[in-house]
Amino acid sequence: MRTTFTLDKPKVKLARQIEATKSTINKYLKRERAKKLPEGADFWDFSCKFGCTKDEAQFCHWKDVFKFIDEAEASGRITFYVEIIALAAKRKSS
Repeated sequence: MRTTFTLDKPKVKLARQIEATKSTINKYLKRERAKKLPEGADFWDFSCKFGCTKDEAQFCHWKDVFKFIDEAEASGRITFYVEIIALAAKRKSS
């Protein structure tokens, strides 16, 4: 998922647009986790970026994406870029 979200629909309240954005991200995560893992992998990991634009996006943990969306809403930004790429990973033995 590489998407620039724009929250500029005048007939829809901003809070509803934020919730729809979060819902879209959650649906993507759920869909990717449901895919069959390749041989030798234990779980799906996610490489995430968040920023005002694609060029300004910085790496973050997938759980922090929702926090950054809330911060963008609080600061009044109506456009932000989210990139989430699913990666098959293997747990490290401890």
